[in-house]
Amino acid sequence: MRRSRTLFLVAACALLAACAYKPSFINEYKIDVQQGNVLTQDMVAQLKPGQTREQVRFILGSPLISDIFHRQRWDYVYRFREGRTGDVQSRQFSVFFDTDGRLERVSGDVDVASVEELTAPVSRTRVVDLGSISAEAAAEQAPAIEEPGFFRRMMNKVGL
Repeated sequence: MRRSRTLFLVAACALLAACAYKPSFINEYKIDVQQGNVLTQDMVAQLKPGQTREQVRFILGSPLISDIFHRQRWDYVYRFREGRTGDVQSRQFSVFFDTDGRLERVSGDVDVASVEELTAPVSRTRVVDLGSISAEAAAEQAPAIEEPGFFRRMMNKVGL
């Protein structure tokens, strides 16, 4: 009786100890978490003093924080946590309005892009080499046009 109680206690302690051990080669998958407003340099560069609240909302999107005690200030907060490493990247951007609801100033982590960066031509096209096949060779390799099947002919007769 005493021996079975001791054996049970040893087994229970071993099971509890086994639950606490996690080998280093076992890693759970953690996703990247992105929260808040993503603001780019181009978006911030579009802001001009004197713009209305609606214009600012159109450019930057709805603010994450619109405080009832500070109605003249909108806060845009962005937080990114990488799943694998757990590194956290955080940015805050504030927009201030005057009493008429016009943009007065901005402050925060996002820098305004320079005029040269915004006016530089951006090439969004690329040349893709599809191979050097002549027009005659392409015509020879093209598959023959198939005759429509029974159902397609019936649908064409019906007008569909």
